[in-house]
Amino acid sequence: MENKNLIIMVGGASSRMKRSLESHSDHGGIMDNIPHKSLIPVGKNNRPFLYYLVMNAQTAGYENLYLITSPGNDAFKKLVDSHGLPTGLNIFIAVQYVPEGREKPLGTADALQQCMDQFPVLKQSAFTVCNGDNLYSVGALQDLRADRIAPHALISYASSGFEFTDDRISKFALMDISEEGFLQGIVEKPALEDVPKYKDESGELRVSMNIFSFSGKEVYSYLANCPLDPVRNEKELPKAVGILATEEPQSMFCIPRSEHIPDLTDANDIALFKNLE
Repeated sequence: MENKNLIIMVGGASSRMKRSLESHSDHGGIMDNIPHKSLIPVGKNNRPFLYYLVMNAQTAGYENLYLITSPGNDAFKKLVDSHGLPTGLNIFIAVQYVPEGREKPLGTADALQQCMDQFPVLKQSAFTVCNGDNLYSVGALQDLRADRIAPHALISYASSGFEFTDDRISKFALMDISEEGFLQGIVEKPALEDVPKYKDESGELRVSMNIFSFSGKEVYSYLANCPLDPVRNEKELPKAVGILATEEPQSMFCIPRSEHIPDLTDANDIALFKNLE
């Protein structure tokens, strides 16, 4: 099934990102006036960060773009209406509503489910989904459009390719991958003594950076039935993916890549965005 669809999750600014920006002299206090982290102006032309991610997606061959926003999404509507994103894509805006009785959204698995409910064509389509605060490369986005032997796929990043500190990498989710290259599980923040057992044949730790490609028809039930995380009290997409991999072995293929991913939540990466055109 050809994959022409990219879904980007663009929620509100996280506290971790605010701390990173406040520690950087050129960006401190910027979130006081910008409601969403992906709208931060970067580069020589002060374009929103999201512009560059969408530009990479367009170069990778995607045709349809879905933005999952919060209900207060006027800034995104204005950005789309004013042609503030690269032209040539069909752009749709989904809203993640907060369930009755809750003060906060229900999590990333719920965000994706609500997007699919609002645009039912996705339930019969292949699509890629990713975060809105990481600048994924054209190559990674292309990899998730390519034909493969499994209905789902994700990028498995080599930890040695990141320009992050060891402490930062220790906070990522590690991947348990079979010898055939299929996901067997996602391990969130493993104990330090358990980390070595997740190295692959080349001695690399394989890290998930929340960029996946799914068959909508086959993933939907895992989103709907995803259990609440006992600590965060949310339905998290990595949890749904982990259950899928356990219940349907060899359904999610791991595509290896080794490269750094500029990240808006990392103060050291913010300087990299200055040279974007």
